[in-house]
Amino acid sequence: MFRGVIAACLSGAIIATAGVVGTALAAGPASRSARPAAADNELAPHLPIRAATGQRRPAPASARASRSVRRTPLYRSPRDIAYALLLRRGWSSGEWSCLDALWTRESGWQVGAANAGSGAYGIPQALPAWKMASMGSDWRTNPVTQIRWGLWYIGETYGDPCSALSHSNHYGFY
Repeated sequence: MFRGVIAACLSGAIIATAGVVGTALAAGPASRSARPAAADNELAPHLPIRAATGQRRPAPASARASRSVRRTPLYRSPRDIAYALLLRRGWSSGEWSCLDALWTRESGWQVGAANAGSGAYGIPQALPAWKMASMGSDWRTNPVTQIRWGLWYIGETYGDPCSALSHSNHYGFY
């Protein structure tokens, strides 16, 4: 009994769909070109329209994304990257001087810095070094990955770079 009902429903849906498709095919592309170009823009005003030159028309100011702060690209020196990431994390520029002093002492901002005695590695001198893999598989060579991990570690362990520097000054490590 149910098979007959399901088959009837399915065949009815197929016939209804075929009727819609058939009507659209019968109308053809002529019905599309009969609409004015402005109507296309009214349907999707946020989409840029190509001009006769093939260039895209700029989106109106209201449709553009806005940012109150311009982000620093993360492809500069390790210090520039760290400063940008520190600010993105919400820490102040006052914390920067502490972080700079800490990592200058630890690694001299060298990506491949290795401590032969302890095995600590990278800009933040992670111990064991493979912990930085939690931020990316390129932790051995990528300063962004190392810095992201180092800032995360400082935030989780000490709260901020000045507290980490204070601990390092007192105990000789952080």
